Amino acid sequence: MTMIQCISPVDGSIYAERPAMSFEAAAEAVQRSRRAQKDWAKRPLEERVQLVMKGVARLNEMADEVVPELAWMMGRPVRYGGEFKGFNERSNYVANVAAEALAPIQIEDSAAFTRRIEREPHGVVFVIAPWNYPYMTAINTIAPALMAGNTVVIKHAAQTLLVGERMVRAFVEAGVPEDVFQNLFLDHPTSEKLIAAGSFNFINFTGSVAGGRAVERAAAGTFTGMGLELGGKDPGYVMEDADLDAAVDTLMDGATYNSGQCCCGIERIYVHESLYDAFVEKSVAWVSNYKLGNPLDKETTLGPMANARFAKVVREQIADAVAKGAKALVDPKLFPQDDGGAYMMPQVLVDVDHSMDFMREETFGPAVGIMKVKSDDEALRLMNDCKYGLTVSLWTRDEERASRLGGELETGTVFMNRCDYLDPALVWTGVKETGRGGSLSVLGFHNLTRPKSYHFKKA
Repeated sequence: MTMIQCISPVDGSIYAERPAMSFEAAAEAVQRSRRAQKDWAKRPLEERVQLVMKGVARLNEMADEVVPELAWMMGRPVRYGGEFKGFNERSNYVANVAAEALAPIQIEDSAAFTRRIEREPHGVVFVIAPWNYPYMTAINTIAPALMAGNTVVIKHAAQTLLVGERMVRAFVEAGVPEDVFQNLFLDHPTSEKLIAAGSFNFINFTGSVAGGRAVERAAAGTFTGMGLELGGKDPGYVMEDADLDAAVDTLMDGATYNSGQCCCGIERIYVHESLYDAFVEKSVAWVSNYKLGNPLDKETTLGPMANARFAKVVREQIADAVAKGAKALVDPKLFPQDDGGAYMMPQVLVDVDHSMDFMREETFGPAVGIMKVKSDDEALRLMNDCKYGLTVSLWTRDEERASRLGGELETGTVFMNRCDYLDPALVWTGVKETGRGGSLSVLGFHNLTRPKSYHFKKA
């Protein structure tokens, strides 16, 4: 029997393990989900919304269990209290707009014709969730999918093995029927075999580009709809009129919070030459204040990366950049806890350029490169010189300038004077190798349903 294991970054121990389901057992579970879907969709929308929100409330009651589990599984310090703020904000928003988002579009209601477009649930939605924000990323799809009348099957990353189990327990205890929301422990071959068999009506995958390609290959020929949120290399651009202190505080937090393991974390920063020296100096001082250590210690502000192999990639990128002329400015003596494994100090690199993987490949760790630029045109060229496109963070007091640049940027979201935030009223989407589709907002509901037209000619 194959066991799926979570190796804790805290101490390298096996924190949790579960047996991987056989294909036959998983296929039967999906069939139960399919059988339950029609009855679930027939329930009034308001009832579905209320049940989902009761599940959200029940999970909040489990905070004392959930928060230390996250520290053990993926290293986020307990002082940050888990993911409940974003989890609740997103759930509340989609609950509030569900009726509007799913309402029929009335084209004509006359003596001669009734014409309208309605939204129907896809059926069974498969959520493949990542470990970096295992609750928030999952709820982006789970809440609106269930509210829209789909049933949901969740498969969580091995690194956060217990999260799907916790979410399903909370929702079922709150009254969501067991077959409507199920957690399955699946290895990659079984997941791919289920997808290839056309088991699902819609798939939402958040993870690596390689993972997204594997999902697409498995689904080839099944015509299964999907949303993919994959890699990122999100830039910040600090213009000469920026609020310098606010830019440093926000961008450095965006680069290093959660040990840099954020889908929309800041991984490269371009600063106008007039502010460059001051920005670099303040940024190095900012990240040097972190306390790296055991995430279960409430004094710790920076925990280990989720896995030693993830930290290895970051160290290799930094070493390659330094070998090519970059300078690492944060003093290692400030971080004796850096063990060369999962515990990794933050780092700021200068004298970087786009010949270095560090400035073009996803880093996904607490390290950021800063480049000096002379103009908007130079910054725009560098920001677009990337195979990913999730978010861009622009720092200026000139909204018209930000809008003009935004129109030229190849990205899913353009921020001005903020970063690393997911607004549930705006669609979360990406371009290029970041993926396709979109979650949350009214459009998220549209992606989790299909349109059906009614064209009635009256006798």
